[in-house]
Amino acid sequence: MKTALAIRHLPYEDLGAFGPALAQRGFALRYAEAGQPLLDERQESLVIVLGGPIGANDVETYPFLAAELALIERRLKRGAPTMGVCLGAQMIAKVIGAKVYPAKAKEIGFAPIRLTAEGRDSCLASFAADPLALHWHGDTFDLPRGSQLLASTDICENQAFAFGPNVVGFQFHPEANPAGFERWLIGSSAELSAAGIDPRTLRADMVRHGAAIAAKGADVLHRWIDQADL
Repeated sequence: MKTALAIRHLPYEDLGAFGPALAQRGFALRYAEAGQPLLDERQESLVIVLGGPIGANDVETYPFLAAELALIERRLKRGAPTMGVCLGAQMIAKVIGAKVYPAKAKEIGFAPIRLTAEGRDSCLASFAADPLALHWHGDTFDLPRGSQLLASTDICENQAFAFGPNVVGFQFHPEANPAGFERWLIGSSAELSAAGIDPRTLRADMVRHGAAIAAKGADVLHRWIDQADL
């Protein structure tokens, strides 16, 4: 049976729209929680490294990140299917050798992404007709060497990249869906307050756009599986 490992840093930042899509494609799914020992990932058909409020450079403060970075490095050396979302994308970029650093502004909320020509032919193709996406990050990264830029925004030039056919990183959150979004608002209440962002606005936007956001997220997962060597 095909297997998928998701590395989760917060209980509420889970696979979201990706979960049902993985089940539909016949993957047995397991989560590895932050700070818990990582098992040998060579048995996993694919690995998805999810988001979190810490930074890819915070290894001294959060030593468990070293094991996650080492896992990513092993998979990239083998060309094994690996996806990073938000923090996960920053970690993949860091492993490849790119600089990870604070963005010029926090990017939180719903805003369109701009696909490159490569992005329109990638797993992000469904965003060509409807480019709206959920953003929730304070850090960004340089485009990793040897990778293709797939998408940008005004605040964050490197929103998505592909590193060969099997490795992708998304600074935004294609996995977002309405079902668990209230937990995001609760868990991030202090961050939202500090940034002057009203959670009621985000909630209303998710109600308005959530079904389309989740459908595009599932499509991203399906297209990536179809394009990767699985």
